[in-house]
Amino acid sequence: MDTEALAALIERCHREVDEGLLPSCQVAVAQGDELVAYETFGAAAPDSRYVIFSCTKAVVVGAFWLLLADGSVSLDHRVAELIPEFGSNGKDVITVRQLLLHEGGFPQAPLNLMTDRTREARLARFASWRLNWEPGTRFEYHATSAHWVIAELIERLSGMDYRSFISERLLAPLGLKRFELGVGPERQGDINNLEVCGEPPTSEELEAIYGMPGLTLEVLQGEVTEAALIGFNLPEVRSLGVPGGGGISTAADMAMYYQALLHNPGGLWDPAVLAAGTREIHGSLPDPLTHVTSNRTLGLVIAGEGRDAAMRGFGHTMSPRSFGHGGAGGQIAFADPDSDVSFCYLTNGLDANPLRQGRRTVSIANRVGNLVPFS
Repeated sequence: MDTEALAALIERCHREVDEGLLPSCQVAVAQGDELVAYETFGAAAPDSRYVIFSCTKAVVVGAFWLLLADGSVSLDHRVAELIPEFGSNGKDVITVRQLLLHEGGFPQAPLNLMTDRTREARLARFASWRLNWEPGTRFEYHATSAHWVIAELIERLSGMDYRSFISERLLAPLGLKRFELGVGPERQGDINNLEVCGEPPTSEELEAIYGMPGLTLEVLQGEVTEAALIGFNLPEVRSLGVPGGGGISTAADMAMYYQALLHNPGGLWDPAVLAAGTREIHGSLPDPLTHVTSNRTLGLVIAGEGRDAAMRGFGHTMSPRSFGHGGAGGQIAFADPDSDVSFCYLTNGLDANPLRQGRRTVSIANRVGNLVPFS
């Protein structure tokens, strides 16, 4: 690994903290099953933890892959065969595959994190959800809805609470002790509170990037609003363990989790299932906002070739085989199988301008690619 490139990467990661835009950030780089760098900058303790938002999805699907491998469920299983409460209002045709690819047709199905806190309440919500479009006909990011269903599938198939299954069957074997999904109030003292930073973009800026006249920040955000994100400061939300975005972790644990996805220690995952989750594109329908193909594995995103990689949250200098899943607020987590590098960047600063945040993601990812340039 190029030490000068590593220094440049670390410097770029804390630039917005130095400039006063972000309150803190944490960065970790790993290679060869070892941490190469792990640092925290700004108003945060050295080993404090962050809300990682949709980076959580990589861990939840990693646990679900264990059940795919043991034959408990197949990709073509209809979800309603396993969760009958889900099969109302035309949702009986949705398959497990479509859940994992964000092609299920219920991208913004509502679930209130303050009132729908019990399993019974969530199942009642499942029954009330309606389709926005025919399952399998289009891709649209399901920010939280699909992963609530995946969590329920984990419970039905394993007989365990989904949070316990993830902890005992996935995190413990990997030796990852700082990631938690569902953190009790008594263990939340090391979590950095979220803060909104900066000014939102103008409508002209949004049109210039997305080519959609009249596009507003509200349409772009969908359910992932500023208020919804700040809600993850609430102890009761952090304790719930939202499977699509409620993970709490250090950057080190996430970088090492992606090392596990690269190396499959102890044969934890079935190789064919792991390949389907990290190396193979199973969903290529276009993203309605970015207009690039979705490049979805069974739960993650693959960078792909050319400029479109940046629209998927990767850099221009990385291998097209790089895979990962970012999170709201500028959280970054991915691995590059060609360089054997995994990386995570976390911040508690929620930039009000998603365009600036996106440029930061690409800029940081480019420097990760420079660590071990691919040929």
